[in-house]
Amino acid sequence: MSASTRRGLLRAGAAAAVAAPAAAYAAPRAHAAPQAAPQAAAEGAAGTTGTAAAGSAFGPVTVRPDDPRYASLRLRGYNHRHASHPSRIRLVGTTADVVRAVSDALRTGGRVAVRSGGHCFEDFVDHPGTDVIIDMSGMRAVGYDPARHAFAVEAGATLAEAYRRLFLGWGVTVPGGTCTGVGAGGHVAGGGYGALCRLYGLTVDHLYAVEVVVADRSGRARSVVATREPSDPHRDLWWAHTGGGGGSFGVVTRYWFRSPDAAPGAEPGDLLPRPPATVLTYSLTWRWADLDEDAFVTLMRNYARWGERNSAPGSPAAALYGEFAMTTSPGGTLGIAGQVAAGDTEARRLLDDLQGTLTGGRGVPPPAREAETLPWLSATLAHSGADSVPFAARMKIKSGYRRRGFSAAQLTTLYESLTDPAYDNPFGSVFLNTYGGQVNAVSPGATAMPHRDSVFLAGFLTGWTGEDEDERQLRWLRELYGKLYARSGGVPAGPDDSGTFINYPDNDLADPAHNTSGTPWHTLYFGADGYARLQRAKERWDPRNVFHHGLSVRPLT
Repeated sequence: MSASTRRGLLRAGAAAAVAAPAAAYAAPRAHAAPQAAPQAAAEGAAGTTGTAAAGSAFGPVTVRPDDPRYASLRLRGYNHRHASHPSRIRLVGTTADVVRAVSDALRTGGRVAVRSGGHCFEDFVDHPGTDVIIDMSGMRAVGYDPARHAFAVEAGATLAEAYRRLFLGWGVTVPGGTCTGVGAGGHVAGGGYGALCRLYGLTVDHLYAVEVVVADRSGRARSVVATREPSDPHRDLWWAHTGGGGGSFGVVTRYWFRSPDAAPGAEPGDLLPRPPATVLTYSLTWRWADLDEDAFVTLMRNYARWGERNSAPGSPAAALYGEFAMTTSPGGTLGIAGQVAAGDTEARRLLDDLQGTLTGGRGVPPPAREAETLPWLSATLAHSGADSVPFAARMKIKSGYRRRGFSAAQLTTLYESLTDPAYDNPFGSVFLNTYGGQVNAVSPGATAMPHRDSVFLAGFLTGWTGEDEDERQLRWLRELYGKLYARSGGVPAGPDDSGTFINYPDNDLADPAHNTSGTPWHTLYFGADGYARLQRAKERWDPRNVFHHGLSVRPLT
């Protein structure tokens, strides 16, 4: 793999906040005009089952194994460790197309899965049992919907498309992920975090409504729009999509965004956060060769101290976001990169404070520093191109929220695992992203994303290309994770942990061979109370368990 490929792989883990069964995909299609959203919205609001126009600028199309498009569509999932061989792939362009696709799947009885961006790390879509894939890549409209006084984003739109259209059209944005090739579909359903979350909260903290194609107990497919309005009888379906993950309740076709504190009757440009005109992009980098274990431990303790001190809601340092990535390459580097969303003088002061904290104490040399002030949109779209990982990339990811830094024993485990000369794969990595700030100003039960007391989100990722390497690569990552969390049953269930992130899905958490903590996988992802609430929503909206995967919400009965 080239250096650019390596950066792409690391960013995939550190920044994608990827969705389970649905994200987004940059298929060629003209953007629908902003005015087109209200008409489609009205169709969903009526709960129709297919009265929309017969087609759209894209789809509907059914692709079967003998179609020359089949291989491209079947294999466009991000993680080629998993594969499916569906009998058909349905490309859709409208909500009515999705209703028909789900209705057909219900009649045939095969397992149905949904793909928008294909960035899932697990086998939720690419599973041997998948019979039908509903491909959302044709639904990419982004615009203002005056009927709901909110911004509509279709599930197939990439984050890059959403950021560009919202900002250029109205000067606003949603605080979503920094890997902008990921799409709205599953990114939002899983919570969504990124460079602006410490200032403005999670993506779902601004979610006003969601349109979902569901299957009722009689086997009928229909579209439902659910809002956060307390009087909405469908509100539980909205809540389930504020962090409950994708693929459990139905097919998301569209989201609407409006901040909770937006004034009634406000102009569109006042309905969502306004990003700064410029941001300071930066990196602080060290070579492994310049750090022994004591220096590494000091550096990571300093980083933890900075995070613990600067992650309260309202902290001036909430403008600084960083991803501290550590790779396994002996000749490689480790360090933090990110952006500061503040005026240039204040941004550089915050970066100086971070650098000063990181290099405090004995043995930590000065880092190689790069910093550049860029227009916000330019900085945000810097990674909006095609994913720079190999077509045949195979991956595994794990995660853990942290209320504080790792212990001395955990840091020793990290150092030994990352510098082990016997592990010669240069694509193993651990990342520790800044969190907290405005994220922690929201109560755990307000959304289905309960992790509202953390200062870091840790990720553990490895990638490779050959199937013959599967066992070795998985063993390295599982051993690292198991040793790191040995005192809490091999998973992040200790007093300094706050569970795991559903958009970094890990089937191992549901395997008693890897999770001996006594804490169920669903509690790690959703909290005990949150999961019970999600199960009630599941019972109402998907009572036949039509939509399911390895970590989907289970029915009550």
